[in-house]
Amino acid sequence: MSDNHKKISPSQTLEEQHRALTVAIEGKQAEIDGLNAELAETNKGVVALYAELDDRAEQLKHATELKSRFLSYMSHEFRTPLSSIRSITRILLDHLDGPLTPEQDKQINFIQSAATELTEMVNDLLDLAKVEAGRVTISPAWFEMVDLFTALRGMFKPILTSPKVWLIFDEPIDVPRIFTDHKKLSHILRNFISNALKFTQEGEVRVTAARDGETVIFSVKDSGIGIAGEFHGAIFQDFIQVDSPIQKRLRGTGLGLSLSKKLAELLGGSVSVVSELGIGSTFSVIIPLLGADAETREQGTQSAWGTLTTGDAR
Repeated sequence: MSDNHKKISPSQTLEEQHRALTVAIEGKQAEIDGLNAELAETNKGVVALYAELDDRAEQLKHATELKSRFLSYMSHEFRTPLSSIRSITRILLDHLDGPLTPEQDKQINFIQSAATELTEMVNDLLDLAKVEAGRVTISPAWFEMVDLFTALRGMFKPILTSPKVWLIFDEPIDVPRIFTDHKKLSHILRNFISNALKFTQEGEVRVTAARDGETVIFSVKDSGIGIAGEFHGAIFQDFIQVDSPIQKRLRGTGLGLSLSKKLAELLGGSVSVVSELGIGSTFSVIIPLLGADAETREQGTQSAWGTLTTGDAR
């Protein structure tokens, strides 16, 4: 048999396979080493990025604290002169310092209206600063829905100036006593009602409450100008206002709905809106019937408002 046709022994075959495998392993090891080096570089970059993010987060936290302190300080400083302006205009409008001409009466009413609007803005800013700084305390107590509605009706009756708009409080449906912070809940509903009255030129604003399982749904429905669908998700953000002719005429901070959302969340609830442009809006807040732990709930036995009655505002 010729040399070209010599039979290869099994040991030689294994040796060839071993050499080929060794070369392959060395190639793979070099590739793995390269990937490990690349991964190490990436890890260094990630660590540096996290360090930078931590620094930025600390800076943002500091900036937020400064903003909250500034808003709180500014709001407190504004309240005193605003209270003085409102008191003086009230004295003048009550003619305690002598009669006024029709033009003087008109101009002083403008001053009082502007001072009242600015006071509301300042109060919203101060409340928002407290919420963001975590300095808002929840003081839950038992109360009856009928008492809350009566108190709200009394607040708004003096400012219902348009004979074309009715403010109606429906009798609560199957709503037992609630254990939550009634002042915070009242604040939310006041914001909803104020907005509804502001943007309803004719028709009605209807306030309702109905039980839904272990929660209560409070709704404020109006027949006002409505809100386009693309704004529904934004109106509960800070300083957001819907662009409309009435909105341009009635300026505000854009904080009322944002503050209402934050207060509702503090009470363990949520807010929502259903609205159609030109048809009207329904703003709702959902609050748990029992908004505190069982031990605390056992403490309150009396209504926080007293025994009153409710009904239509007109």
